[in-house]
Amino acid sequence: MKRIAASYIYTLENTEPVVDGFVEIEDDGTVIRTGKCEDISSEPVFYRGAVAPGFVNCHCHVELSHLKGKFYKGSGMAGFIDQINALRDSSGREKKIADLTREMDRMWSQGVSAMADISNCDDSFAVKAVSPMYTRTFIEVFGTEPEDCAAVVEGAKKLEAVAGEYGLDASVAPHACYTMSPELVTAASAEGLAKGFLSYHSQESIQEEEMMMYGTGEMADNRRNAGMSTPPVTGKPSLMYFIDRLLKVHQSPFEEHILLVHNVCLTEEAAAAALDVFKNVYWAVCPLSNLFIHNMLPPVDMMRKLGLRITVGTDSLSSNDDLDMAKELYCLQSAFPDVSLGEILVWACRNGAEFLSKSSVLGTLEPGKKPGLVLIDNLDGSGRMTSASSSARLV
Repeated sequence: MKRIAASYIYTLENTEPVVDGFVEIEDDGTVIRTGKCEDISSEPVFYRGAVAPGFVNCHCHVELSHLKGKFYKGSGMAGFIDQINALRDSSGREKKIADLTREMDRMWSQGVSAMADISNCDDSFAVKAVSPMYTRTFIEVFGTEPEDCAAVVEGAKKLEAVAGEYGLDASVAPHACYTMSPELVTAASAEGLAKGFLSYHSQESIQEEEMMMYGTGEMADNRRNAGMSTPPVTGKPSLMYFIDRLLKVHQSPFEEHILLVHNVCLTEEAAAAALDVFKNVYWAVCPLSNLFIHNMLPPVDMMRKLGLRITVGTDSLSSNDDLDMAKELYCLQSAFPDVSLGEILVWACRNGAEFLSKSSVLGTLEPGKKPGLVLIDNLDGSGRMTSASSSARLV
């Protein structure tokens, strides 16, 4: 048995910490109990900081780790897509695997216990298969031309089967409305829904919304200039278009676990439409990526007011300087100072575990669970993160 004490123990059964608390765990990491220390001076191990369950990185593209430092910031989504198209294959397979292995190891050492990861190829499969981190892989598809729909889905299903051969939990997932024909959005979503999970880039940029609602803007122009088809103009937020496409193959309500990623341009109207039909919907925010590309953040205050189940991700090293969950949490705390560290940790741990259907093991420090323990250091006098805060795995 191990006993670890700290200034703050976040069990995340609620948002309040146990001040000067402890957690006892079995040698295999199973939580035995938590409580308040009677005398911190007698504790065998006492950390000046916060101890929480292991993080869940709810949106990552770890296979893009070879792109670190290659993208310029502030490009907007149209410019970012241009960079992805130019640089995605700028490294050989050996370097790609070495770089993603380094980042997987780093995330684990920083306290990430699980990850919802996007894959467009099999580069990451062998690494994820042997990692102590739990991963669910979303096989992401693109394709703007309706006639390519069947072939794209067939290719994704073959890649999904390869992931299964490695023992990975995997399913097909649509990328976003602006990179897919209506037919492909529906077909790819049907595949994911059949497995019980969807991940979808939703309302990430103003350019995306302009194209979907009005057929205008830089993204629409780029698509037309490249000879690509564009989705139908709906006059409605793109999330509502996505819902309409899913209703082609699935009656409401949806019990499947659906992750809507980014949500920078989320509106109350669109959120209400999603809540009306999706019974297990989660909303991933990737703040540092959003600042990197658009210099914008999602409407977190509105999301909290609506009671949305928020999760946290890092996105990829094509749109972020690091895959560091502690930096994402500090960014959120700085931008939204009314939000407590406990609430942000619920997003980064418990809600992510619930999305992945791993809450029986991960997400909270409850007896019988094995979530891992992460230390967040360099807190200020009120227990909030500072610019010097970092995270490290204890268990």
